[in-house]
Amino acid sequence: MLSIRNLTAGYGNVEALHGIDIEIADGEIVALVGGNGAGKTTLLMTICGRPQPWTGDIVFDGRSLVGLPTFQIARRGVAHVPEGRHIFPRMSVLENLKMGALLADPKQFDADLAYVLDLLPHLKPMLANRGGTLSGGEQQMLAIGRALMGRPKMLLLDEPSLGLAPLTAQLVFSIIAKINKERGTTVLLIEQNAYQALKLAHRGYVIVNGKITQSGPCADLLADPAIQAAYLG
Repeated sequence: MLSIRNLTAGYGNVEALHGIDIEIADGEIVALVGGNGAGKTTLLMTICGRPQPWTGDIVFDGRSLVGLPTFQIARRGVAHVPEGRHIFPRMSVLENLKMGALLADPKQFDADLAYVLDLLPHLKPMLANRGGTLSGGEQQMLAIGRALMGRPKMLLLDEPSLGLAPLTAQLVFSIIAKINKERGTTVLLIEQNAYQALKLAHRGYVIVNGKITQSGPCADLLADPAIQAAYLG
C-alpha cells in the first residue's frame, strides 16, 4: 500500500528526515514511535505533500506521490488526522463531517454518515453543536470521523491520544482497531504512548533524530530492552 524509499525532507536548509525506508502492506496497522522532535510529524506531512521530499520516493497504491499537491494526494485515498485535531470549530459537527465527505461519492453520504455515527455514537446527539464546544476526546472522534467520511484507503494518525484522559485514549485506540478490522483501512499510527501503539499495531518502526533505527513485529519491539528503557519506562 505504501512504500517510502530513501526519503529525505526538511524545512528551509534543515534536513529533518534522513534516508527513511518504510513499507506498509494493505490492511496493516503500523506504528511509528519516537521521542519529541524525532521527525514523526514531518514524515506524515511529507507523505501529504507539505513539505515535498528532497530525495527519494513515496509510492502509494502503485503510484508515486512526489510532486503532487496535497488535495490530489487526498483524492488518491490518503486521509490525515493531524496532531491537535484541527477540526473547524465554528462549524457544526455535521458540517465538519460533510467537509470530510467532499472527496467521496455523494450517493454514499447517507451510508457513510450512518457508519461513522454507529462507530462514534458519542457524536450522534451533538450533530448540531459547534465543533469548538466539544471536549478534547469528542473533537478527536470528530477528526477521525471527518477523515473516514472520505472513504480513505490509508489513515495517517498523528498522536490521537494526546491530551486525552486514559479511558478516552483507550476508546480511541479501540476505534482505530475497529476501523482496521471492519473496513480493512490501512493505518500509519504515530504515538508517544509507545506501549499502546505497539500493542495495537501489527508492526512498528522506531525513529530517532530523523532516522529509522529499528523495525519489526510489535511483539519483538515490546520485548527489546533498549526500547523498553527508552519508550516504555
